[in-house]
Amino acid sequence: MTIKVKVPSPGESITEVEVSSWLVKDGDSVSKGQIIAEIDSDKATLEISAEENGIITLMKKKGEKVPVGDIICLIKTSSCEKNEKKKNQSNISISQVEETERKQKKTIKKYPSPASKKILSEKNISVESIQGTGKHGRITKRDCIFASSSSDSITTDEMTSRYFSPVGEKPTIMSRYFTKTPLSSLRRKLSERLVSVKNKTAILTTFNEVDMQEIFILRKKYKNIFKEKHGVNLGFMSFFTKSCVRALNIYPDVNAMISGEGEEKINFEYCDISIAISGPKGLMVPVIRNAENLSFRGIEKEISRLSERVRNGTISIDEMTGGTFTITNGGIFGSMLSTPIINPPQSAILGMHKIMDRTVVIHGSVKIRPIMYLALSYDHRIIDGRESVGFLVSVKEAIENPIKFLMNGSEKNIHRILEL
Repeated sequence: MTIKVKVPSPGESITEVEVSSWLVKDGDSVSKGQIIAEIDSDKATLEISAEENGIITLMKKKGEKVPVGDIICLIKTSSCEKNEKKKNQSNISISQVEETERKQKKTIKKYPSPASKKILSEKNISVESIQGTGKHGRITKRDCIFASSSSDSITTDEMTSRYFSPVGEKPTIMSRYFTKTPLSSLRRKLSERLVSVKNKTAILTTFNEVDMQEIFILRKKYKNIFKEKHGVNLGFMSFFTKSCVRALNIYPDVNAMISGEGEEKINFEYCDISIAISGPKGLMVPVIRNAENLSFRGIEKEISRLSERVRNGTISIDEMTGGTFTITNGGIFGSMLSTPIINPPQSAILGMHKIMDRTVVIHGSVKIRPIMYLALSYDHRIIDGRESVGFLVSVKEAIENPIKFLMNGSEKNIHRILEL
């Protein structure tokens, strides 16, 4: 019996995917439920599992584009076919090993080029001590120069030959070779979306700075208790998410978007906060649903869960769809300041950056404080300067005075707010 494994539908409007990787080889024995391949769509990477035990036959190559519903591989479930396949594989493997050994015996012979013979003679180097990198193991002039460099000084002409390798030879340390690799479907779609945002929106960015000292004090005091109680860290993201939810309620146009036809403004009564997370496949933006109803514990647990799914490649399309506002933290990579690009069809994105000790003037005195620069990029078609600047100021005041604005105005409420 032969099972036809077809490409599943990753979501509405997606008609084609790309085979990003095969986790098995043609002719391998697979088990039911085993992950056999990964496919890239415009929005996410999906895994394909074996439907039954058997021998797999690959129908598509890595990097090949495949329509949704098309057959990607076959699985033969018959035990006799399985044994026969293994026997054939064994015979093939033996013949391949024998062929490889014959080739190696041919290659092991040393064939110095005329130019290399002269260098070997001058430097008194044994032919057997050099591994040839030319065709069929031929020893080239470059091989001889490398071999002599360990004991003798290198002349200018010899050094020049290192930098500029002849066509057909392997690249050296300083050679000017390059490689080309096709962009994945996910990366191509991301490129299209970023260019589209720049062309179809009126993006402006406003900046501010925030004193992180009060957050530092709170985290230092409660992070260990929080970790022991809830099993997750008390990070900066929960404070910024809470601050953004508060600011979105004060400035609702920042939590809005323009309809596809460009004739209506859609205001959301809920806050679905997208969090930019870097993973093996690139930057993903999963969504924290109804962040306005979540506690610090709930936000941190959701961020931890989504981050893990991004990093192991199991994040789903539904988990990255429908955000109303985005937060991105370039500071974890060392960014001091940047202008983040809006995540369409949203209208604004908050950029966090690296925390640095800076000198600031507080009540007429010079102090050293941990300062972070904030950036809010927004679509000026729907958000005016007053709303954008006011939003950022609101985030700033909540971060600089978290007890007043995020802890119900009293330090006595901290244990209740943090659910300690």
